[in-house]
Amino acid sequence: MQNGTRLAAVDLGSNSFRLEIGRFDGGQIHRVQYLKEAVRLGGGMDDDRNLTLLAMQRGWDCLARFGERLAGFQRGQVRAVATQTLREARNRDQFLARAHDILGFPIDVIPGREEARLIYQGVAHLLPRSSERRLVVDIGGRSTELILGQAFDARVMESYRVGSVTWSMKYFPTGQFTAHAFQTAEIAAKAVLDEALNTYHRDTWEVAYGSSGTIGAVGDVLTGAGWPAGSVTREGLDWLLERMLRAQNADRLRLDGIKEDRRAVIGGGVSVLRAVFDLLGIDTMQAAQGALRHGVLYELVDREQVQTDVCAATVQRLARKFKVDVAQAQRVGRVARHLFNLLHAGTALASADRSQHKLDWAAQLHEIGCHISHSDYHKHGAYILDNTDALGFALPELHDLSLLVLGHRGKLRKLAINFEDAPFVHQLLCLRLAVILCHARRDPDLKDMEFEMGADHRPVLTCHPDWEQAFPQSAHLLREEVAAWQKTPWTLQLAN
Repeated sequence: MQNGTRLAAVDLGSNSFRLEIGRFDGGQIHRVQYLKEAVRLGGGMDDDRNLTLLAMQRGWDCLARFGERLAGFQRGQVRAVATQTLREARNRDQFLARAHDILGFPIDVIPGREEARLIYQGVAHLLPRSSERRLVVDIGGRSTELILGQAFDARVMESYRVGSVTWSMKYFPTGQFTAHAFQTAEIAAKAVLDEALNTYHRDTWEVAYGSSGTIGAVGDVLTGAGWPAGSVTREGLDWLLERMLRAQNADRLRLDGIKEDRRAVIGGGVSVLRAVFDLLGIDTMQAAQGALRHGVLYELVDREQVQTDVCAATVQRLARKFKVDVAQAQRVGRVARHLFNLLHAGTALASADRSQHKLDWAAQLHEIGCHISHSDYHKHGAYILDNTDALGFALPELHDLSLLVLGHRGKLRKLAINFEDAPFVHQLLCLRLAVILCHARRDPDLKDMEFEMGADHRPVLTCHPDWEQAFPQSAHLLREEVAAWQKTPWTLQLAN
């Protein structure tokens, strides 16, 4: 990436939306502008996990302001990510459809562990180089991420459904601070985080860092009260709790350093932070400068390579876990890529690495459902992908992968896919044809086989005259495939 390139990250958090704009120079990203708005999206979710229209409007209004600031940026210079609230919201598609248009850039809803990985990258890039073993904690509005890592390597990551917004709404709904409310909130937080004790115990890390949100707010308050800057201690948390109990109510809390947008969620945030301190045996937590948005920025520097490597590692892990037939997966992948390149010869898609990678990942994972049951294994495989926490993948991208796995066999007309998305349909077609051609679990004869766009951009598969006689079972399966595509808006033609 050239020095001077502007980059931007948008973080759609549960409590606040943030825009970080930086300039790349000599391997580092230097801040140009930082905008933050308390949208309280997570506070606008009803009991059925639907976002209210008022909450969505607050989000859209904020994104409109961010979008104006991003005018002139190219798509590769901006990435927007959404976290726990939009992972949970049943009507997130309604919010995102308009949000995409308003912001002017796609918005990736990322899984919890992917959020944790990016948080760690943001923290690590803004810390001095060190070989120390780190615990990174990020208490957000509706989730808390815990990460163990060293240097730039995030080794253990987890996301828990406990945060400042949800805990404030549940245990401090009217803003009243009582000893009983704090005790109940801390016990409840420990119940959610209890399983972390086995993984994140005191022997696994040397220095604890707190990123963004609650920890930054608590650190500001303690600094304003005269405590050492840049850290949060047990004693500081005890002092803060005593001051909150004395105030009795969030509106009456008078502390230097507390911002108005944080006042309404400080009760839940402090109770969760105290639970983390107690559970993991933390005495002092350093306030980190890096956060999720910084991790997103640094991945933009070399996004394709970094993201592809992480995704490839995730796919390999899933393939091992579900005992995939590696030889068959590689065989199907080679044939699918070959067909895709023939179909798009001379076009941009033929050289689009991301399209090739997606097709290859689908081929590697198309049989993961067999580990559960061979009957309807494609459905089991799709379910696994739709419900796994996959590093490197945004949730919509992971869903597309699950649709390729679901659709690599069986009836096409029942698939809930957008048949107007030509690149995706072509990926699905090439994967299905590859599975058919490799049905005998050996390398197929592709000699003299052609695959191209015919009239009206309809795919045409041409085999040499003796091919059908040499491979009658494959020819039979291909004729059935032609019939299957005739029941969709697309057609497939066989020719000799």
